[in-house]
Amino acid sequence: MHQEEVLDNTPEEVDNTHKDFAHNWVLSSRFLFYCLLALLAAYSFGGCYSLYKHRYHGKPEVTVPDNTLYNPKYK
Repeated sequence: MHQEEVLDNTPEEVDNTHKDFAHNWVLSSRFLFYCLLALLAAYSFGGCYSLYKHRYHGKPEVTVPDNTLYNPKYK
């Protein structure tokens, strides 16, 4: 009896086209939309970090030679 059950259970072909990325436009468009959102968030975060890294630190103390002033002082 057990052997008959094994022989009768022939493997059936499984249709996986509903799970395929190229055949199911709903899943593929949802996936591409979420990828676009993730890339947009990463790009925005990277831009903000770059602006923070290269921010203006204030007026530096610069020594100006006397001969380059508006009223130059010569020796």
